[in-house]
Amino acid sequence: MIKRLSATNSVLFLLCLMYFITYLDRVNIATAGAVIIKDLGMSNTQFGLILSAFAYPYAIFQVIGGSVGDKFGARSTLLVCGLIWATATILTGFVGGLVSLFLARVLLGFGEGATFPTATRAMQNWTAPGRRGFAQGITHAFARLGNAVAPPIVAFLIYHFGWRSSFVILGAISFVWVVIWYLYFRDDPSDHKAITQAELDQLPPPRKVGAKQSVPWGALTKRILPVTITYFCYGWTLWLFLGWLPSFFKQSYGLDLKNSALFASGVFFAGVVGDTLGGVLSDRIFEKTGNLKLARLSIIVVGFLGAAASLTGVFFTRDLTYVALLLSSGFFFAELVIGPIWSVPMDIAPKFAGTASGLMNTGSAIAAIVSPIVFGLIVDMTGDWTLPFAGSIGLCLLGAATAFTMHPERPFVEPAEAGGIPPVAVAPVR
Repeated sequence: MIKRLSATNSVLFLLCLMYFITYLDRVNIATAGAVIIKDLGMSNTQFGLILSAFAYPYAIFQVIGGSVGDKFGARSTLLVCGLIWATATILTGFVGGLVSLFLARVLLGFGEGATFPTATRAMQNWTAPGRRGFAQGITHAFARLGNAVAPPIVAFLIYHFGWRSSFVILGAISFVWVVIWYLYFRDDPSDHKAITQAELDQLPPPRKVGAKQSVPWGALTKRILPVTITYFCYGWTLWLFLGWLPSFFKQSYGLDLKNSALFASGVFFAGVVGDTLGGVLSDRIFEKTGNLKLARLSIIVVGFLGAAASLTGVFFTRDLTYVALLLSSGFFFAELVIGPIWSVPMDIAPKFAGTASGLMNTGSAIAAIVSPIVFGLIVDMTGDWTLPFAGSIGLCLLGAATAFTMHPERPFVEPAEAGGIPPVAVAPVR
């Protein structure tokens, strides 16, 4: 398939596969959760701790990994990351208890921590400015596709081979992607054999691998902080869904593993549509109006408000069909946020795209630590599997408000003391 695509679209396709595989490897444990809890004798609170284990190194390596990706390039950085997360997935199949499972998930978070910021660095070199929303939307749509197919795939593997073997098989798939990526991708598009001049003319000037770069950490962190806070609000709901949705359907409605996986899969498929549509709509608004702030914020705010409204409905019905539809609607609206908000770091600081997106994604990573634990704790204390969604509603409303503090239309200006370089504004491409 890659040979039939242009070089730029082939790279985008490889990144889509990476997003798909990384999410398959990080959410497979949610589908296997009920079996693992029973097999290893865990409580819901302990399993919530296991779900959060991934997020500790994931949060740390957002910024570090983004900076490494900016310095050494996406080709080598994603090679190392892929080898680590593939190994961690396989090792999960050999754990013996709570501690070893926790450590395996920590290793997975270590491997995947730098992937999305580094992928954003790759997109910065390989994507025309007018397609940033689409590129971010479609790659994250593949991530949600990974969410969607993970429950039935993992349930199938568990049924036929056992939960341990399911992790070994999925880890082996990751190794295949790593090899293809390293053989095909080049950090500088002009070094790629299949690139055309017409494609190169549409791309921004690439940043050379190994070029010296002094990151103005204080100024950049302050500039991206509103985006980080807004993304935390989104991340809370995301990780609640990723970690607990199959168990929610199984425990709250008494479904078996197969049917709980199918219901969870249906909800995640709604996210695939939301991811794609959010990025496309954002780019279309920018194309029609030339107003970058309107293009990004309008979709983000609508997404947050729609998610809050949909999740509120869950508290007014116990009908399984209605609840599934409301959760699907909530996830669809939440995923509208993805395309435009991942474009914002690229809009604000294109020179530091990996680092800036890592700073932003730290918000989601912190949410990934707290959200699963809080969900499990609330369920253990109250026995109510619906109550934790109240926190998501509040944070979605907060996210809609904090979105207005982001300013993608204002390019980041480096302070003069950063390497002695005078302030230069990089205007967004219209």
